[in-house]
Amino acid sequence: MEKEETTRQQKVGRQIQKDLSDIFLKEARHLVQGAMVTVSKVRVSPDLGFAKIYLSVFPFDKGAPTLAALHDHAGTIRFELGKRVKNQLRIVPEIAFAIDDSLEYVERIEKLIQE
Repeated sequence: MEKEETTRQQKVGRQIQKDLSDIFLKEARHLVQGAMVTVSKVRVSPDLGFAKIYLSVFPFDKGAPTLAALHDHAGTIRFELGKRVKNQLRIVPEIAFAIDDSLEYVERIEKLIQE
């Protein structure tokens, strides 16, 4: 059974989401390889030491290569994140990326309904 996130976890998650969106837009454009990457959700561990970042990638077929590039450069991205959250957090959380495929699922359902 999954515990409900605390208010602090939610606030930290929203801050990380905002900062990572900015990083992808400015510093990490070369990593997303022309795809549109949206940070859809961030889940932070109770000790704030780990953050799982859910990304929505468009077009959908660029999801796997984009995710691989982000995994390879996670240290650099975490460093950029640390520069932004240094005044809010004592420890910059370890980060892991995952694909949020909910938009792809919705699109598939819509196509099935239209047929």
